[in-house]
Amino acid sequence: MSHAISEIEQLRDEIRLKTLKELYHLGFGHYGGSLSIVETLAVLYGGVMKIDPANPRWEDRDYFILSKGHGGPAYYAALALKGFFPEEVLYTLNQNGTSLPSHPDRNLTPGVDMTTGSLGQGISAAVGVALSHKLSGNSNRTYCIVGDGELNEGQCWEAFQFAAHHKLNHLSVFVDDNKKQLDGLTKDIIDPIDFAEKFKAFGFYTLKVDGSSIQEIYDAIKLGKTQNEKPVAIILDTIKGQGVPYLETKAANHHIRPNAEDEAAILEAIAELERRMERTVTG
Repeated sequence: MSHAISEIEQLRDEIRLKTLKELYHLGFGHYGGSLSIVETLAVLYGGVMKIDPANPRWEDRDYFILSKGHGGPAYYAALALKGFFPEEVLYTLNQNGTSLPSHPDRNLTPGVDMTTGSLGQGISAAVGVALSHKLSGNSNRTYCIVGDGELNEGQCWEAFQFAAHHKLNHLSVFVDDNKKQLDGLTKDIIDPIDFAEKFKAFGFYTLKVDGSSIQEIYDAIKLGKTQNEKPVAIILDTIKGQGVPYLETKAANHHIRPNAEDEAAILEAIAELERRMERTVTG
């Protein structure tokens, strides 16, 4: 397993690098919430999910739904690196005629299972997908990432209650608890109190992990697969802008149109990731 984890860690670095490059090329975008889900995407696409990039609509695949659709740049990076489309397409992000719009669109992007962006609706769709597989007797698993700010939406909690009632044990929900949303800290806007306790109360098998740890995320997913009657909630303790110290400490890091100082820091982060990956290859 240590060898597999090292490969996932390499994919993590590649996803983070591509995410930074595509956003820098665009000139603005959702840096904070894209970077905080990089590790989870690396685990899912690098060591967990059944996928076939040559056949994105493969009926036996596992499904992934990014309910917090503004994290699309990291999602696109993961898909490109796994071969769903050429990596150079990443540099068309959010431009006229692109197949990579600001928020994921299943009709435009190979590998995207559900169009998302209107917060709260992605998790509802994920629950529907999981229910359809249960009713059909299929073994497909459904994975969904929701944002901590997104969970202000009452629709999310209706979906969670429905999932627990129907014992959707092939559904795993990841909460990106990066402590921030569009206009401030989550505790100042609507204090979430304790996500783990809330999900337990809603009938989920619940785990809380370090959202920057590949090993902890992987182990939590593995534990979740042992559940026979409960959906799974994995609370990711993350930092907005994760993996780039400058962006982690930047107050307004949800959506950034970089100034000169930001640009210099982003370019240095790109260079450091490239150096790290070069050491990995040569070492």
